[in-house]
Amino acid sequence: MSLQDWLNNKWIIPHRTSPQEIGDLILIADRDIIQSQIQGLDNDTRLSTAYNAALQCCAAALAATGFRASREAHHYRLVQSLKYTLNIDASIVRLLDDFRKKRNISDYERAGTVSQQEATEMIGLARNLRKLTEQLIVKSHPELLE
Repeated sequence: MSLQDWLNNKWIIPHRTSPQEIGDLILIADRDIIQSQIQGLDNDTRLSTAYNAALQCCAAALAATGFRASREAHHYRLVQSLKYTLNIDASIVRLLDDFRKKRNISDYERAGTVSQQEATEMIGLARNLRKLTEQLIVKSHPELLE
């Protein structure tokens, strides 16, 4: 499977990004990483906010490669695209996908399901994805830097 296969399946669509869009996505990720660490937040909120930071990194990396995820299964596609955009190990993609599912439960079904360890691990994952996304852009798409 490749991004070309994804394009053929209509899971992604061609997208011409800009330094402004990439910068905005990175700023959202930075904001959410900081906010996820605010003292007093419950673990559900910390995980959800850190997950959003990671999702913005996924979107920035995909946009930098010339695509955006289709609306159907949008979050799932963004997470899975990391295999192709950042060459992330499948175990990390699975972990982020598990956090996606956990976030859906805590946001839409039941409060208090996220442990402190899970929230902390999600924050670390978001930080790592932020770093890797910036490295991708600096190395492969410097024209997208502001």
